[in-house]
This record gives sequence, structure tokens and C-alpha cells, in this order.
Amino acid sequence: MVLRLGDTAPDFQAETTQGAIRFHDWLGDSWGILFSHPKDFTPVCTTELGYMARLQPEFDKRNVKLIGLSVDPVHRHSEWAKDIEETQGFLPQYPMIGDPDLAISKLYEMLPADASGDPASRTAGDNQTVRNVFVIGPDKKIKLILVYPMTTGRNFDEVLRVIDSMQLTAKHKVATPVNWKSGEDVIIAGSVNDEDAKKIYPQGWKAPRPYLRIVSQPK
Repeated sequence: MVLRLGDTAPDFQAETTQGAIRFHDWLGDSWGILFSHPKDFTPVCTTELGYMARLQPEFDKRNVKLIGLSVDPVHRHSEWAKDIEETQGFLPQYPMIGDPDLAISKLYEMLPADASGDPASRTAGDNQTVRNVFVIGPDKKIKLILVYPMTTGRNFDEVLRVIDSMQLTAKHKVATPVNWKSGEDVIIAGSVNDEDAKKIYPQGWKAPRPYLRIVSQPK
């Protein structure tokens, strides 16, 4: 199975730093971000986990739950969290999944099905493909997949921007242009013809081309 946008995010049970969960139940009616790491106590991931802890209030405002994953066991995550707080200035308040049997990494196709071995003996290089970001909607469908190499830190400001876009476009029949940020003009979706657009936007719109209809961001 290949995971694609629009697929149902695979459900699973797991131990986390905040207790046992069933993923779909844990998500409830919220949006979710599952972001994975090849190994605990790795430098790039330490900065990422700290930055997500810093951004968590912004995700909370948007009804987005955060959850991390590493192939190491939960007790190692708790030890790592102390380092993250001391070096990055923020303590992760979101759960971290322990995946020592690699089951969830395989379920989400971040590791091949035949991957195996004691997580303590597996190196970050062995797990280098466990560097994904999955954004999941309240309908449990996958809305975004990002895959990063080990040596490049992820841009979680961009993930926050994309959440703003997806939540807006899920509510209104619009699309967001290149580099859009919340509050800027948007584009009337191509699925809306001009007749219907006049009902939604009686004030009109700017149209440098018939197919490019620009309006203020809906409230």
C-alpha cells in the first residue's frame, strides 16, 4: 500500500510519553500532525522538537494536536525531553510515540516491511527515512505529506502556514496563491463559476485573467 493524500491515516495503538493511545480516538475531532524522527538524541531532531514545543500554542489555537514518533522506546523520549528543554528552552508538552518494534514506521511506509533489529543497535542512518510530517484532518484523511532528509531541519512555520490555508479552503470555496499568508488575498476556486461567484462575492473581484479571480480572504 502506498499512502497518498486523501487516504485514511492508518489507525494504531501505541505507548507514548503521555500513556497508551489509539490514534484515531486520540485525534477525536481535531486536526493532527504526526512528525517522525530516526532516533532520540540526534542534533537536528532536538532543534525540531524544541521548536514544535515553542509553536504548540499556535497549533492549539487552530485545534491541531501534535504527536511525535521515534523508533526508540518511550523511556528514552522522556530522557531526551530534558535535553530538549535545556538546549532549546522549551519542553515538549505533546506526546511522543515509542516505536521500538518499528510497527508504526512500517505502517506509515517510512521503513520497509522487512526492517528489523533492536532499536538500540539501529543507527540514525538505518532509520533515515523516518523523517516525515503527516497532516491529518478531522475526517482522519491525510491532507499533507512532507519528507525531509536527515541533515535538513524541517520548516514548521511552513507547516503552520499550510494548516491556515487548508482550514480556510476547507471552509470556503477558495484557493491560496503562492507564498500566501493568513490575511492576504485569495483566489476563487475553479469549481465556482462566475454566476455562483457573484452570489458569494457581490462586491466583485479582480481578474487579470478569466481563470484568475482574486478576492479578499473570507472571514
